[in-house]
Amino acid sequence: MINEDFLERKELMKLKIRRYHPRFEPPSIDMEYEVTGGGTLLEALEEIKQKRDRTLSFASMCRSGVCGSCAVRVNGKEELACTYRPQDGDYIEPLGFVQVLRDLVVDLKEPLDKLRKAEAFPLSMHPGMSEEDAKQIERQSDCILCASCYSSCPVYETKPEFLGPFALTRAYRYVADNREENKKAHIDAIVVDGIWDCTLCGNCTAVCPQGIDPKNDIVLLQSWAAKYGHTNPNLGSFGSFGLEF
Repeated sequence: MINEDFLERKELMKLKIRRYHPRFEPPSIDMEYEVTGGGTLLEALEEIKQKRDRTLSFASMCRSGVCGSCAVRVNGKEELACTYRPQDGDYIEPLGFVQVLRDLVVDLKEPLDKLRKAEAFPLSMHPGMSEEDAKQIERQSDCILCASCYSSCPVYETKPEFLGPFALTRAYRYVADNREENKKAHIDAIVVDGIWDCTLCGNCTAVCPQGIDPKNDIVLLQSWAAKYGHTNPNLGSFGSFGLEF
């Protein structure tokens, strides 16, 4: 339990949280709460739930930046609540481009479905891996499936079927694995609604809590796709545009 005397000695701050409940009218509203400063956003949310508003809903598990379950958007940028240190006036909202179940809790079924569509899982891998080979895919293997990159991707505003950085960076993890026998299966699965639709804006790289660079992984996947005879369908239209003018 939170000690009330301790709260009084700490500096207070205000956080604005985007609330959602199907019984609200309207369903989405912004509510402001006063919380104790100095801790993590997750601690602030727990304080709100314990002492200010027991109806607030949010997700958390490991509390150490490992599981990714507490990912939210803070001032328009994806953050892990258990590692982010809030500032006075911060605006907290759920991840984007996913179904909001209640308040900051979202349904990740859609990004996980895209993961399966992208064949981003092992198919026919040999046992054993050298230390050098392991280092080549070490960073991609650290993905915690928090969906922060998915939420940050602007392509979903116009193309919801886009596989996105969430699935593509994990697909690269298997394409770059020297044990994988059928790399072409992974590549074939990501050329439609995949690697050619990325704008390479870098939002996904900027928000990844694990330091993964999905933008670079997608560029590398484009190179792999060329090896298997795939071409960027957008290049033809760019070329025609150039000829006309």
